[in-house]
Amino acid sequence: MTHTPTLVKLEQLSLRLGDREILNGVSASLEKGTFVYLVGPTGVGKSSLLRLLFGDLRPQAGRLMVAGQAVHTLKASDLPYLRRRIGMVFQDYQLLPDRTVYENLRFVMKATGWRKAREMKRRANEVLMQVGLNAKAEARPHQLSGGEQQRIAIARALLNEPALLIADEPTGNLDPEATSYVMDILTQVHRAGTTVLMATHAYDLIYRYPGQVWELRDGTLQAYDSSPDFLDAYARRRS
Repeated sequence: MTHTPTLVKLEQLSLRLGDREILNGVSASLEKGTFVYLVGPTGVGKSSLLRLLFGDLRPQAGRLMVAGQAVHTLKASDLPYLRRRIGMVFQDYQLLPDRTVYENLRFVMKATGWRKAREMKRRANEVLMQVGLNAKAEARPHQLSGGEQQRIAIARALLNEPALLIADEPTGNLDPEATSYVMDILTQVHRAGTTVLMATHAYDLIYRYPGQVWELRDGTLQAYDSSPDFLDAYARRRS
């Protein structure tokens, strides 16, 4: 039987922010090649958990391994190496407003070690093709719809061929048509071999685009092997 490598591993992980307990001795693992939703009530700490994986927060206790690196002990000088293995997509896009789409992509590539203009241009074209926006390379963010801006944000996250793509409520500001387009892209990215962890409050997406589920509640993290397992448990709690 083939063993699937573990890409993310939480071991007795605890996180407090002020008087808020986000994680209380949580253990969980994320295998390479999976699509996992992170769900939970508003304000429970989903974004904080994602920031932990990205090395933007440090736990008070426990161990956190991401892409083979011990994030809980990682030096600040080593964070860029971790972040080259992780792509991050935010709800509010976070594009540089005064730069073109291509300049937004080039900014990230230069910051992560790309040097040759021809290689940067080639890679930018590849990811823009992947999200269906290669014709928008010279547009500025204000000339794009919200859905198009989010697709550019996904293209930016894919530049360094990350092992893990983290998406924090990527459809939260989008209409149904743009949401479907973004979800189709994330599904294709996953099928191509990238592990996807997506925070969402839109449970209809979990039904329409099945995956595994992590549910964060009251400092605990419950893992479900499939969308139906989670949705059944959620329905039982509400009945």
